Amino acid sequence: MTKKKPLVIVTRKLPEAIETRMMELFDARLNIDDVPMSKPELIEAVKQADVLVPTVTDRIDSAVLAHAGPNLRLIANFGTGVDHVDLQTARSRGITVTNTPDVLTEDTADMTMALILAVSRRVAEGERMIRSGEWTGWAPTSMLGHRIWGKRLGIVGMGRIGRALARRAKGFGLSVHYHNRRRVHPDTEGELDATWWESLDQMLAHVDIVSVNCPHTPATYHLLSARRLKLMQPHAILVNTARGEIVDEPALTRMLADREIAGAGLDVFEHEPAVNPKLLELQNAVLLPHMGSATIEGRVDMGEKVLINIKTFVDGHTPPDRVIEGLL
Repeated sequence: MTKKKPLVIVTRKLPEAIETRMMELFDARLNIDDVPMSKPELIEAVKQADVLVPTVTDRIDSAVLAHAGPNLRLIANFGTGVDHVDLQTARSRGITVTNTPDVLTEDTADMTMALILAVSRRVAEGERMIRSGEWTGWAPTSMLGHRIWGKRLGIVGMGRIGRALARRAKGFGLSVHYHNRRRVHPDTEGELDATWWESLDQMLAHVDIVSVNCPHTPATYHLLSARRLKLMQPHAILVNTARGEIVDEPALTRMLADREIAGAGLDVFEHEPAVNPKLLELQNAVLLPHMGSATIEGRVDMGEKVLINIKTFVDGHTPPDRVIEGLL
């Protein structure tokens, strides 16, 4: 007798190769139109599914999970961050949650480095000048930015991405500083030539570039508050490729407008996809549409991890990327 395939509901369109494999392995219900599910649609999905495959655009909160059917036993998240999933409620209902760690590390670190360069060297402003037809030719004092060689980089969160960024930063002649919940191993510090600051406040006041690379949790909401942002030096820049909620966006916008800090490179926003209209007006802000991990290779690797997590779970084993609450 053929074993019944589990019903797997996927909330967004995934790479074609991953969707094909989903259809082969499971009773998969795909989102062909790639339109984000509404809350009622998510509720209907958790009522029916054996496995839900959401993304960062889906809010799987307690109100949604309250409607979960008896068959829903796995939420196989397509992405590393799981701040959009109520882990406590999932656990209380016996639902396992998995994610896709490691595969996006290098891609996100690349984009973080790109934003550091773009803001420091005014790349986006120069590109806009060319397209607008305002460029009249080279001049000794035109479009002057700042070199990054010899500057101090302060990394907020020395996890996988933070360490990958630190390796890149060394190659660009940056001095690496970091703040983390726990100090990294001395061998790692030595390899990266990194200086640990127990106090985030003190680090912010002493570096030239701040990069946000920690996960969004209740403890890191507005970690970079208005008070902490004011500790940064006027020539300093801020780059965020983690989560928009970690930074007090209205405070940052005001400081950029008043030139209390020199610039910012943002790939994430506090209320995305909505972007503060005042941010859009600022020349000293480089704004990207949450594309830090957007590589073909990365998305396929994410999908492969989702498939492995589902297949392992369905076969009765603990999935390799099970999320344990409190250990993010």
